[in-house]
Amino acid sequence: MKNVTLTTDGACVRNSGPGGWAYILRYGEHVAERAGGVPDSTTNNRMEIQAAIEGLKALKEPCRVLLVTDSTYLLNGINIYRHAWRDSGWVIRRKNNKPVPNADLWKILDELVEQHTVECKWVRGHSGSPDNERCDALATLHAAGKATS
Repeated sequence: MKNVTLTTDGACVRNSGPGGWAYILRYGEHVAERAGGVPDSTTNNRMEIQAAIEGLKALKEPCRVLLVTDSTYLLNGINIYRHAWRDSGWVIRRKNNKPVPNADLWKILDELVEQHTVECKWVRGHSGSPDNERCDALATLHAAGKATS
């Protein structure tokens, strides 16, 4: 399996408002970055998940993925909660079977994570991590509608 590093970030103008997502994939000397946005009402959490989805979808074969994120929501969802959510039918039993927030995206992400060996690493946002800073800048541009591509 190839070892890749996937750095992701999401942004939102207002929670909820226009949003943006971005990722950087690194494999050896190869680097790919992509970003996109949602002009309608979305949330920062949805954009965090979307960035991870888009990055994992870009992989053409199963890989060992180090997913680097500044989102504890994304990190905890992948590492702790998604198995229980899946097993419960994407509802939170302790909250009277209330639907998991963003279940539509979590379901997609869950399927993608299962195709790879994923380890998550948290980095503090705005702390000087070059790839995290770049993803933040791209996601913010898309959220603000100022991206040129």
